[in-house]
Amino acid sequence: MKILIADDHPLFRQALMGTLKAQFDNMCVLEAESIPQLEEILATNKSIDLVLLDLDIPGAQGFNNLVSIRRNYPELGIIIVSGFEDKQTIHKAMHHGAAGFIPKSTSVPEMISAINDVLDGKLWTPDGEFNVNQKEEGSAADKIASLTPKQHKILLMFADGLLNKQIAYDLGLSESTVKSHASTIFLKLGVRNRTQAVILLNQLKSIGQQF
Repeated sequence: MKILIADDHPLFRQALMGTLKAQFDNMCVLEAESIPQLEEILATNKSIDLVLLDLDIPGAQGFNNLVSIRRNYPELGIIIVSGFEDKQTIHKAMHHGAAGFIPKSTSVPEMISAINDVLDGKLWTPDGEFNVNQKEEGSAADKIASLTPKQHKILLMFADGLLNKQIAYDLGLSESTVKSHASTIFLKLGVRNRTQAVILLNQLKSIGQQF
């Protein structure tokens, strides 16, 4: 597992890094202290699973960087870790694509629980308002039905645990084309990553829906 901590306070980064390495086996933790450094690391490390992003990191422009990262890396989970913990800021972060929001005042056990939830494809906020697998906007069946045949095939391959490279080979597509299809699938289903997309698919199967 590879996590990127983007925060300009060295002591906080070191404390968080120590906590993560103590709680997770085989954890690789990267660090960024500014937006340019964050962007450079993301561009050169394609296997990052999660970003822990401070809203006040130098170079940040409000929520613009969050929106930009979500657009450029749709399969990447982002948790905002911030000194701000007012409800308005939390809700804005979630609506702009964050998978979680952890105030810096959060206890270590709760922080680890939040990170685990996001890694499991869930959302997490301290008030619990967003702690669901997806937004209830339109039925799950309608969302799945909106996919093209090729997109639906790719979703099923996600459910089989195939990597983008394997899917590209099997379907005779380029890996970048598969990534583009994945981004569109996530938007249509109202989810943020392939884990949430598969959860939605499995929920339909569990109630007897067939696609």
